[in-house]
Amino acid sequence: MSAITVKNDYKERIVPALTKQFNYTSVMQVPRLLKIVINEGLGDATGDKKIIETAINELTAITGQKAVPTLSRKDISNFKLRKKMPIGVRVTLRRERMYEFMERFIRIALPRIRDFKGIESKFDGRGNYTVGIEEQIIFPEINIDTVNKMMGMNITFVTSAPTDEEGYALLKEFGLPFKNAK
Repeated sequence: MSAITVKNDYKERIVPALTKQFNYTSVMQVPRLLKIVINEGLGDATGDKKIIETAINELTAITGQKAVPTLSRKDISNFKLRKKMPIGVRVTLRRERMYEFMERFIRIALPRIRDFKGIESKFDGRGNYTVGIEEQIIFPEINIDTVNKMMGMNITFVTSAPTDEEGYALLKEFGLPFKNAK
């Protein structure tokens, strides 16, 4: 499936299913996926600047979109941290790239996790969902031989759903393999 077919699947299959499940009166009430934010926090970057460059290159390869460094907001002497120092990397995906990434994440990356039994179904209270990935090598775009350090990441699915139940139903219809049913 490509990004276009995932979008068509949303329009043709997911919208009617959610409309029936939650008794929506208009198609505009059906929640939709707004964006996917991928974030890597790199605390070790204060000591080694190459970690940020490596993370930017890896995240750019995974998502197909240029990653940007996140900067610290204040000085913290205990962590040897200065204001506006790069401490992480992030990418925000929308439209076709968002659907394309979601497809690859569900179909290719998640099954490559060792002893995978599904992902937790804990939402933030506003219909958004964040999943933590411990190793970036589950993505086929990363060459395992060139990885110096295992870096985890947070992947946040931002939806227009007003409640967690509606957000859960939307992401479940998209194919996210949740462990336990709500």
